[in-house]
Amino acid sequence: MSFESFEEIIHFAIEKEKEAIAFYENASRQDLYSGGRKTFEEFADEERKHQALLEGFLKGEKNLADYDFKWIPDMKRSNYMSDLAYEPGMPYAEALRLAMKREEYSLKLYNDLQEKADDPDVVKLFKMLSQEEAKHKLALETLYDDYMATLGD
Repeated sequence: MSFESFEEIIHFAIEKEKEAIAFYENASRQDLYSGGRKTFEEFADEERKHQALLEGFLKGEKNLADYDFKWIPDMKRSNYMSDLAYEPGMPYAEALRLAMKREEYSLKLYNDLQEKADDPDVVKLFKMLSQEEAKHKLALETLYDDYMATLGD
């Protein structure tokens, strides 16, 4: 995957955010568990914030220099789970697993792209996108662990 410009990368990332918003919105409508609906609505909102941040970069309203980079730990819980296909009304635990895998793949994509980039601004952009995906992955893995603990796992 190659990009012609910084703007093209941002447009690509915006499309990925839109896909994530659609996934979380759909999952929130399908989840029978009220806590699951709320969880997925909150993740859709987070993805909307990412979209707005990226659009702010395009408009010149936001600057990568203002972004606060932090180390996000990786529990790697999803790394040892098999892929799932989305099914309407799937159980909450499976929906969380699917969401974790989606964030895991997004994190891997942006990390891989970061390693291939030469331009320091592009590296920084992919690093920021990786960090945001890592935050979601960690949050979902924590939710999953907490939920499974209530079931005695």
